[in-house]
Amino acid sequence: MRTGVYGGTFNPIHRGHLHILGEFIRRLSLDRVLLVPAGTPPHKQAPDLAPAGHRAAMCQLAAGELPGQVEVTTMELERPGKSYTVDTLEALQDQYPEDRLFLLMGEDMFLTVDSWFRAKRIFGLATLCASPRSPEGLLRLKEKQGQLEALGACCAVEDIPFWDVSSTQVRELAGAGKDVRELVPDGVAEYMKKHRIYRGGGNNGV
Repeated sequence: MRTGVYGGTFNPIHRGHLHILGEFIRRLSLDRVLLVPAGTPPHKQAPDLAPAGHRAAMCQLAAGELPGQVEVTTMELERPGKSYTVDTLEALQDQYPEDRLFLLMGEDMFLTVDSWFRAKRIFGLATLCASPRSPEGLLRLKEKQGQLEALGACCAVEDIPFWDVSSTQVRELAGAGKDVRELVPDGVAEYMKKHRIYRGGGNNGV
């Protein structure tokens, strides 16, 4: 099987994520995609990170809006310490030894992936797949693709039209008590409202 691996803090997951994911499924003919909400990300600070249980629950709700082959795995949330992509890919290789893995990511991640922990091992475990997040992003991604392939990576850069939406934008609107249904799936919006996520007092206990 062709299995996509789409990781991130998903703080929260939004319609831009789902748009990219749907396009990757179609363009790469993926049989299955694993959504992997991150535990403690090693590459960035996340002071307003919602609790793991909330983020996983929102991913599960969002997955319902995509084809049935999208699954949520909490392996990184259950792993102590920082979440390294190489550990996740090795675990998935053990779990699905017959699958070909495709690591799905955005522009920023693709441009820095060669500096990640045990990057060469990542190159041997999965095809690196990216899409632009800016008008000039495709050119940068293509240039980086050449550099990564020279290091032994297998890459797939897809010119997926980007949506100008971010998790930061969603958090700011939610914190101000504004409607976020245009930016996140309805189920996620309802969950955020019910649990007062990103509004203070609602980020505990899950």
